[in-house]
Amino acid sequence: MKNKYLGEGLSIFQWFIFLLANSIALPIVIGGAFQLSADEIASLMQRVFFVVGISSFIQGWIGHRLPLADGPAGSWVSIFVILADISIQQGQAARDALPLLESGIIVAGVILLVLGSLGVVQKILFLFTPLVTGSFLLLLALQLSGVFLEGMLAVSEDTLRPDYGMALISFGVFALIILMSNKGRGWVKSYAVLIGILIGWGLALLTGKASIYAATNTSVMSLPKMFAWGLPELNAGMIVTAILFTFLLIANTIAAVTAVQQNVEQGTKGLDKTINRGIFAGGLSHFLSGGMSTIAVVPLPVTAGFIQITGQKRKSPFLFAAILLALLALLPSIVHILALLPGPIANGALMASFINMIGIALKSISQDPLTERRLTILGITFLISIGLMFLPDGVFATLPAIMQYVVNNGLLVGTIIVILLEQLWKEPNINQASS
Repeated sequence: MKNKYLGEGLSIFQWFIFLLANSIALPIVIGGAFQLSADEIASLMQRVFFVVGISSFIQGWIGHRLPLADGPAGSWVSIFVILADISIQQGQAARDALPLLESGIIVAGVILLVLGSLGVVQKILFLFTPLVTGSFLLLLALQLSGVFLEGMLAVSEDTLRPDYGMALISFGVFALIILMSNKGRGWVKSYAVLIGILIGWGLALLTGKASIYAATNTSVMSLPKMFAWGLPELNAGMIVTAILFTFLLIANTIAAVTAVQQNVEQGTKGLDKTINRGIFAGGLSHFLSGGMSTIAVVPLPVTAGFIQITGQKRKSPFLFAAILLALLALLPSIVHILALLPGPIANGALMASFINMIGIALKSISQDPLTERRLTILGITFLISIGLMFLPDGVFATLPAIMQYVVNNGLLVGTIIVILLEQLWKEPNINQASS
C-alpha cells in the first residue's frame, strides 16, 4: 500500500515538474523581448503557471480528456517578438504592443470556441493529412530547438556568451535523461525526466550556478492580476493574424491529440469528437490567457515524447499535477522558489523530450508511401520555412505590419505551404489507374 501511494505521489510530482519545466523558459524569453523588470517577469511567470494549470485541467476533464499537458505556445512567441521589434522600429516602447497581443489571443479564442462548439472541425480535418501533421511537428521542433539550445547554453543577454559551466550541466541532464529513458528499467525509466532535473539542479547548487534563496518581500497569497498589460487593443492586422493563426492552432491540437492518443490508447478511436472538444477547450484557454496577460497556452505535442520516455499514461496523476500547479501559482513566495529552477536545466529536459517528438513526426510523414510528389512537397516546405527561420532580424521591416506577422514566422508559412500543396497537387488515382 505504501509503495502504491509512493508511486502515485511520484507520478503526480513528475507530471508537475514537466508542466513546470514547460512553463518557465518562454516567459523569460518574452520578458527579455519586452524589457520587463525582474518583478514583472516573476508576475508573468505566476500568471503563466496559473493558466497552464487551469487550462491543462480543463482539457483533461472536459476537453480532449487525455493526459496531455498545456503550455506556452512557441508559435505565439514569434508573434510576440515580431511585434516587439515593430514597436521599436516605430519609435515606441516594446511593451506598447502587449495590449494588442492580448486582443489577438482573445480573437483566436473566439474563433476556436465557435469552431469547437459547432462541431465543424471534422469538416476541415481532411486538410491535416499525416504529411501535414508530421511536417508541422518537425517544423515546431526545429523552431523551438534554437530557443532551447540557447537556454541550455545559458547565453547571457549582456555579453551574448555562454556560461560553459552551466551548459555542461544542462547537456549532462539532456544526455542522462536520454540514457535513462532508453537503457533504464522500472522506476528509473519511468521517472527519467524527474531524476535528470533533480540531479542537474543539485549539481547547479553545489557548483554555485543556482541559488536557493527566494525573494522575501512577496505576499503569502495573491490572485494573478487580470489585464496586467492594460486593456486589450485591436487593429485589422491583428485580426487577420489571429485568423491565420487559428489554422496553426488547429494543426497543433490535431498533432498533439493524435500523438498522445496513439501512445495512451494505441489508436485514434473517436478522434473527431476528441479534437472538437479539444478545440473548444482551447478557445477557453485562449480567453483565459488573454485576460490574464500571458502567452497563449496550447496542448503540447512534446507530451507524447514525455509519455514515451516515462510511461506515464494515466490521467489522474496528470489532473492532480495540473491542480497543484494552479494552486501553487496563488502563492507568490512558492512561485519564486519554483522559478529558481535554472532555465538551462529545464531546457535540457525539454530538449530530451523533443527527440521523441521528432521521431513521431518522421513516423507520421512516412505513414504513407513517400512518392515523388510527397518528397517534393516536403522539400519545398522545409527549404522555404526553415530558410525563413535563419533570416536576420528586420529583413522584412519595410513590409506592412500584417505581412511581417506572417513572413517572419517560418512555422506558419511552412504549415500554409504544405496544406496548400497537399490540396492543390493531388496524387494520381491509383485505384482508377489499376482498373
